[in-house]
Amino acid sequence: MNFSFKKQLIALMAICLVSLSFAQTELKNKVVDFATYAPIENASVYVQNTTIGTVSNVDGKFVLLVPNKHKNDTLVISSIGYKSFKTTVAEFDNTMDIFLEEDIASLDEILLIAETRPKTGNDVVLKAIERLEKTLPDSSYIQKGFLRHRERNIKQYKWLIESAITLYDSSYAAGSRKNLKINVDETRKSFDLRDIDSLFVYTSYLKSIDPDIDITSNTLNRNNLQTSALEKAIKWNDQRINGLDNLFKGKLNIVRNANNTRALFGKDVLQDHQFTIDTILVENDKKVYKIKIFEGEEYVNLETPGIYNDGYHPRGWLYIDWDSYAIKKIEYELVPASTIQKRRSKSLFNSKVNHKLVITYREFEDNMYPSYLYYETPKLVNIGNRSSDRPENESAETREEQYYFTIQEIVFTEIIQDDQVIAKALTDEWSSDIFLPRPYNKDFWESYNTLLESEEEEKLIRDLTRRATLFKE
Repeated sequence: MNFSFKKQLIALMAICLVSLSFAQTELKNKVVDFATYAPIENASVYVQNTTIGTVSNVDGKFVLLVPNKHKNDTLVISSIGYKSFKTTVAEFDNTMDIFLEEDIASLDEILLIAETRPKTGNDVVLKAIERLEKTLPDSSYIQKGFLRHRERNIKQYKWLIESAITLYDSSYAAGSRKNLKINVDETRKSFDLRDIDSLFVYTSYLKSIDPDIDITSNTLNRNNLQTSALEKAIKWNDQRINGLDNLFKGKLNIVRNANNTRALFGKDVLQDHQFTIDTILVENDKKVYKIKIFEGEEYVNLETPGIYNDGYHPRGWLYIDWDSYAIKKIEYELVPASTIQKRRSKSLFNSKVNHKLVITYREFEDNMYPSYLYYETPKLVNIGNRSSDRPENESAETREEQYYFTIQEIVFTEIIQDDQVIAKALTDEWSSDIFLPRPYNKDFWESYNTLLESEEEEKLIRDLTRRATLFKE
């Protein structure tokens, strides 16, 4: 055997070993309620004792790529209020729906024997906030995730971005402004067919540059404005409303940023929030408080720079672990409450919910890491008459076009705790700008975990793709 042949053989064996080490099994199925056959949204799907996981979509469907080295590990599918499903990765059946049975504990019996425990929803939530420094990570970590960012009116998508992202957090104890970073690694899809945003946005943009400028949207003429100037205003507005930095470092990252000044769940949480125990549920054989969120005496204010984001009442649900008081899930909405916010929301958005937020957490090594995030808010567009006295005979089609729903959905699929890997990653240049154009990397996406589209989303995305192709032609 000559030297050249030996060299080729060694190279071939090395390629095979690398291929085997990156070989993956695709798990793809649907999670369903055993009694009602209804799909279960946001069910946790993960490999036990690993950092690999995802969640089910609105149709109950999921897809998860698992490295073959974990084929003998246990796959867990769980949702609060249901008995968990468990099997090995190798024995998972992609052809049969996963049915979960309801599992609820008796609230009266539990509270009767729990003499030393908090008795009210307010007390349970205060205990959970007090224990965040123990239940959230106390050391640096990185998470890999998938972002689907979309804007749509009632009928169709106008804008879609799908990206792989990296989140770095030094720990709950450190303030997020300086100790939390987000990077957009790769982009899978990027279509932007939006109409030009409202002149209200352009006016706000000008005032951000010169606060003393005397101008209103009524004094502007779209035909006299340069397209390049409008594009700058749109980009500016996108960043302040939809930027990842705002989402992760601001007030809406409710649990992580509870230690920030004037946080939503900070020391004064009971001034603008009240909580009551609804029932006790079960997840993975562990009891979970289900707690209702409703308004306190004061309004909730997001204090977003340059935007009137004040005058709300909260509503929603908190799910808190019975034993550790870890916050497992938050479903949170802000509805217009003050006179000015009610008037503004009706005239600008025709919406009763200005902010809708869902965050779920998954336990790993006794700490809670974000697993899934959904954020929705309406956004101005330059279509139709938005005045509160719009004509009664105005067509439904016109009303449907008057504002966009802006939705950001993120699923985190991997946690990295290796100090050397983290240190190396921090030496790279980070950018959270989801709007920058990036080349498509086919090899990267073939092995990266993503969030499965719902059936409705598939149709809307296909339509958007077709329209974008025609636009290019």
